[in-house]
Amino acid sequence: MRAARYYGKGDIRVEDVTEAQIREPDDVLIAPSYCGICGTDLHEYAVGPIVTPTTPHPLTGVTNPQILGHEFSARVIEVGPAVRDVRPGDRVAIMPAIVCGRCRYCRRGQGHLCVQFACTGLSAETGGMAELAVVKEYQVAMLPDEVSDLEGAVVEPAAVAAYGVERAGVTGGDVVLVTGAGPIGVLTAMYAGAAGASSVIISEPNENRAALAARLDIGHVVDPTKGELADLVGELTHGDGVDLAVECSGSSPGLASCVTLTRKRAAIVQTGLHTRPATLDAMALAEKDLTLYGSWCWNTTDWPRIIRLIATGQYPVAKAVTTEIALDDVVPRGFDALIDPHGNELKVLVRAGS
Repeated sequence: MRAARYYGKGDIRVEDVTEAQIREPDDVLIAPSYCGICGTDLHEYAVGPIVTPTTPHPLTGVTNPQILGHEFSARVIEVGPAVRDVRPGDRVAIMPAIVCGRCRYCRRGQGHLCVQFACTGLSAETGGMAELAVVKEYQVAMLPDEVSDLEGAVVEPAAVAAYGVERAGVTGGDVVLVTGAGPIGVLTAMYAGAAGASSVIISEPNENRAALAARLDIGHVVDPTKGELADLVGELTHGDGVDLAVECSGSSPGLASCVTLTRKRAAIVQTGLHTRPATLDAMALAEKDLTLYGSWCWNTTDWPRIIRLIATGQYPVAKAVTTEIALDDVVPRGFDALIDPHGNELKVLVRAGS
C-alpha cells in the first residue's frame, strides 16, 4: 500500500509499505478517506523529530519512519472478532489516542494524559496518510449521513479547539479573544460562537491568514501590529477587557496580548503549542487575578458530541478547509505550502486513498 512516511526533519516520503492488517480481536481495518495535515505534523517536518519516536515507544514499540496522519475519516473494511460497534462499510472519524488504560489518568477518564500516551499517525504502526490503517475499536466514532467524510477529517482539530474553550468555559454573552488564525484558532472562534459568545475577536498579524479568517465571517479579525486590537477590545467591552482569551498562536506576543487585554478575574487558555519557552508578565497575572489554563489535546470521549454539533450545523468546521490534495502531492502542495510564511492555505486535507 502507499503511505506518507516521516523519516526526519524535512524528509517525508510517499512510498510502498507493507499492507496494514488485523492482528488483534479488537482491531479495525480502515481505508482513510481524508486526512488533515496538523500543526504537530508541520513541527515534525520543520524541526523534528519531536513527538515521533526515535527509540521504541513504551506503549506501541514503534520508531521512525512513521506513517503520518492523525486527523482523519475512514471507511471500515474489516473488523476483528471482538468488535461490536462498527462493521464493514461504516463511515467513521478516528480518535487517534492510544492509551494504556491502567495508569491513574486513564482510570480517572483522562486518557489524553495517559503516562504512556501514543497517537495513531505520530507514534503508532499506522496513520491516516495511507491507503489502509488499523486502529482499535475504541478509536472509531460513527459518522451520520449529515456529516461528510471531509467534515469527519476535521473532527480531531475541532475537538482540540472545543476542549481549549471548555477548559475555562464560555458564559452566554462573553467577549472572547482568539490569538492566531491558524486552523485551531479559526475552529476555536467557531466553537466560542457556538458556545454562546456574543463577540469573538481574532488577532492575526499575517495578512494572508487574516484575510482567510475574515472571509469565513466568524468574528472580528484584527492585525495586532497596527494598534487596532486594543481599541476594538475597549469598544466591545466598555474598556473592561475580554472575558476569555484563547491563545492559539504558540507565540509570546500572542500570550502577552491575552494577559493585557483580558478583564480582571478573566481566564486565559493556552491552546497553541510553544516550541520554545514563552515570556509571561506574572505580575499582571497576579494583579488582575487571572486564571491561566493549559490545554492538551481533547477528552478522548468527545468525538460523538463534536460530531453531533457538526451534524446540526452549529459547528461549521468545513469552512476551515481550503484545499484537498492527492497523497502523492503531500509534500509540495501540503507541507511545503503550509510552512511557507507567505502561503495562502489554512487547512489542507489529503485524499488519503488516492
